[in-house]
Amino acid sequence: MKSVISKSSGAIADMLVDHGDVIKFGEAGNELEVRSTPGHTNGCLTFVHHRSKMAFSGDALLIRGCGRTDFQDGDARKLYKSVHQEILSLPQDYLIYPAHDYTGQSVTSVQEELQFNARLTKSEEEFVEIMQKLKLKTPSQIDKSVPANMVCGIFELMDEKLRHQVIKD
Repeated sequence: MKSVISKSSGAIADMLVDHGDVIKFGEAGNELEVRSTPGHTNGCLTFVHHRSKMAFSGDALLIRGCGRTDFQDGDARKLYKSVHQEILSLPQDYLIYPAHDYTGQSVTSVQEELQFNARLTKSEEEFVEIMQKLKLKTPSQIDKSVPANMVCGIFELMDEKLRHQVIKD
């Protein structure tokens, strides 16, 4: 298994990809289309497996929600546009698998999100206003998780001082 991340993220990984790239894997015909979906972070990607009608949306699109945009170079306007252009534009029967969900669900669909996503069914202006008013707490481990994310969790790539700060707890 290899780590794959957007070239624009600035992170270290085995494979750096751009919007429109195709990752081939397994048996012939298995491939993931790379779609850039910035907004939660500049490097957010969505991977689409057309053969199975699936998309893996990372933190850009969550089930009935979306990634926050108040840190890590987040941008609500970018997120709204990228999710609508790159994910919600897929056929409505495509399944969407986000990176995580806070209620224990693991899958949604384009159709469901177009119908039920309380933030993304709004206009762009309403969405930006909603995101600006969220006032979420800063994650308690953000000072450790961001550096770890920048090396895809491969701690040997961090400088020694930072590595000890991240893994000491």
